[in-house]
Amino acid sequence: MVKRILRQLFENQSSTYTYLLADSTTKEALIIDPVIDTVERDAKLIQQLGLNLRYAVNTHVHADHITGTDIYLKDGEFVKIGESGKTPLELECRATPGHTNGCMSFVWHDYGAVFRGDALLIRGCGRTDFQQGSVDILFTSIHSKLFSLPDHYLVYPAHDYTGQTCSSILEEKTLNPRLTKSREEFTQIMANLNLSYPKQINKALPANLLCGLQGDL
Repeated sequence: MVKRILRQLFENQSSTYTYLLADSTTKEALIIDPVIDTVERDAKLIQQLGLNLRYAVNTHVHADHITGTDIYLKDGEFVKIGESGKTPLELECRATPGHTNGCMSFVWHDYGAVFRGDALLIRGCGRTDFQQGSVDILFTSIHSKLFSLPDHYLVYPAHDYTGQTCSSILEEKTLNPRLTKSREEFTQIMANLNLSYPKQINKALPANLLCGLQGDL
């Protein structure tokens, strides 16, 4: 049996979840949605576990923290780590725009899980009022790209503000108060959210559009 590693890490200021995935045999690893403020913590854990970090990927351009990634992926691509010729740790990239115009969800079929960024949250979904967001596109993305996954798949968010850590496709299909509604009702709900902008948006967005690089280029 191929052994895998999954760690869920939390950054308190922006309520961001970072995910560390690794192949226990080869010690190759990848990290999803790293936060620049916790890079030392993450690097320490990687060192403690004896891992070799191969990739750092983002689910979308974040507006509430500065990222630590530098790889662009396309819909339908696969990110693989592990031994060549053997069963790799493989993530399927599914484009799920709507929260922003560049959202990506990563599906780990062997584990039965999806890391879906802010497109789908636990009992909620990402806002659509900035970064080229679209209510209609988000509704389509969630229903066609995420709710088409098997019901038992675990869903891991990029953020949570209520202390929850994961959900499932079935739970969100049946219990999510926004996504159990029609497209028209969903549109009305999203139009009435009236949320304030993230505190770090003016700093985070410009940096993250350049993959976390700051200062003079």
